[in-house]
Amino acid sequence: MKSPLQAMRDLLNEDKRYKLEAYQFIREALQYANENLNLGDADSEKPEKQGPQHITGQQLCEACRLYAIEQYGYLSKMVLANWGIHSTSDFGEVVYNLIRIEQMRKNESDRREDFNDIYTFDDAFEPNFEFAFHDQD
Repeated sequence: MKSPLQAMRDLLNEDKRYKLEAYQFIREALQYANENLNLGDADSEKPEKQGPQHITGQQLCEACRLYAIEQYGYLSKMVLANWGIHSTSDFGEVVYNLIRIEQMRKNESDRREDFNDIYTFDDAFEPNFEFAFHDQD
């Protein structure tokens, strides 16, 4: 059995679309989602449920958006592009690569297509400026 480090090295050699930072970003965004966002399977019988909860592909995409903005601000789109990530479909590719090398898990209901077209990067990472107009007296 390969060590996680060797599995990641092999993955980076097999699939050159994404840099190591893309994989690390996905793992950090998943942790961010579990720690900061109220996402995952709500279990009303066990509100004290310990540990990370499963989140959907769509939820992970939103966590990636929020985490990127928190970490990189207006440069988010450029930073992600530098790592090979240009769309939410790329998030899915990275996730499923990590699943393939057993560094992430999925539920039976999870599908690779769950990451397709969740939002466009042009809209998701575009600065949102609001202009305040003041009456001139």
